[in-house]
Amino acid sequence: MTTIIPQRRPEWLRVRPPSGKNYDELKDLMRGQSLHTVCEEARCPNIGECWGHKTATFMILGRVCTRSCGFCAVETGRPMGMDWEEPKRVAEAAQHMGLRHAVVTSVNRDELKDGGAGVFASTIRWIRRLNPECKVEVLTPDFKGIYDALKVVIDAKPDVFNHNVETIPRLYKRVRPQAVYERSLQVLKWAKEMNPAAPTKSGFMLGLGETTDEILQVMRDMREHDVDILTIGQYLRPSFQHLPIQRYVPLEEFAALKAEGKKMGFRHVESGPFVRSSYHAHEQAEGATKEE
Repeated sequence: MTTIIPQRRPEWLRVRPPSGKNYDELKDLMRGQSLHTVCEEARCPNIGECWGHKTATFMILGRVCTRSCGFCAVETGRPMGMDWEEPKRVAEAAQHMGLRHAVVTSVNRDELKDGGAGVFASTIRWIRRLNPECKVEVLTPDFKGIYDALKVVIDAKPDVFNHNVETIPRLYKRVRPQAVYERSLQVLKWAKEMNPAAPTKSGFMLGLGETTDEILQVMRDMREHDVDILTIGQYLRPSFQHLPIQRYVPLEEFAALKAEGKKMGFRHVESGPFVRSSYHAHEQAEGATKEE
């Protein structure tokens, strides 16, 4: 198949540069606490909107990832040592922001025996200690499929557990070379079995060369592994060193996939060009807990 890279983004994919009082205050807070956000590191297009509303996704375990995914702007390399004070600083930042729904994600730390699961658990507990009313959602790596590492996180009782499959199985070698599609599905299933009361969540990108049949099969696989919340967004190339965009997906296709997901039994589906795992995360969690 010939790769055609669109030269200009469609009008619906244009966003204003981030600015404003809340944005500046939150940026200063993150720098003052020596914290990282996936909003910045992954160059999320929603940063202006989310930071303007004083919501952010904390990225723990440093800013250097041990994996080299073809879509991701986070730096790849050899991470530094552990920062065990980080969980408390995240909780203090969440308290300062007055968050009622905090999202915590991380880089991959494959060099660690537990993949960083202990820091995830500590962060969840610190947020609860300082912000008892705050819900905590985690977006974790696959921990190399180590059951006991995942259990450390689930035992801390996150309100929502998220792990993204990111794309269709056929594209894994290019998009997620150190990941395994079946392993990601297994992690999601284990999370649900360990804590059936907490919604599980996963998502993927469109525009990397997938077909409609492949997309629908991934959605069916998710439902077979008891995933409750589905997010679908447009892949946006962070730089020319990353995978090219095969196509910009029309809005009507996102709407059709949302309708199909509801038919399949997902408790909540968020589908649109700017949708990311933690975009409107609070609303997603509420949508999954309401009776449809």
